[in-house]
Amino acid sequence: MENDAYTRTGSADATDTAELNTLIGTLIDSIEGYQKAAADTENSRFAEMFNARAQERQQALTGLQAAVARLGGNPEDDGTTAGAVHRGWINLKEAVLGRDDEAIVNSVESGEDYLKEKFEAALRHTDLPAEARSAVEQAWQSVKAGHDEMSQLKHAIS
Repeated sequence: MENDAYTRTGSADATDTAELNTLIGTLIDSIEGYQKAAADTENSRFAEMFNARAQERQQALTGLQAAVARLGGNPEDDGTTAGAVHRGWINLKEAVLGRDDEAIVNSVESGEDYLKEKFEAALRHTDLPAEARSAVEQAWQSVKAGHDEMSQLKHAIS
């Protein structure tokens, strides 16, 4: 009998590591986005918050990369094209409009929405092997906390 979504044996395959690598790419984008936001803001409290989130995301990233390696895959080590495009748009917007803390927070929160959607989609895949699911769930804690914190910050300064 072939393995499909209903008869999986619990072992990892290329699809599992590809899904984890997609999440890794978006986490790298998140780290780079937080670092850029920390560098761009003039508010020291925001900069500290963004840097702390970047460090936390680095830990989540390391966990997912280790899971891909344990599953026999080659862990992603670069961000996504969409993330690079988003950062390019932010750079252009800053060049035209200047740096504004509200715009920076809005951009970070938008990135958090995107990341949250990616992780929620991965968590809906009930056929992920235990190793992959555990790594995604651990990273999800950082993603959920970051999303909620940035959402609250956005609403507080709007």
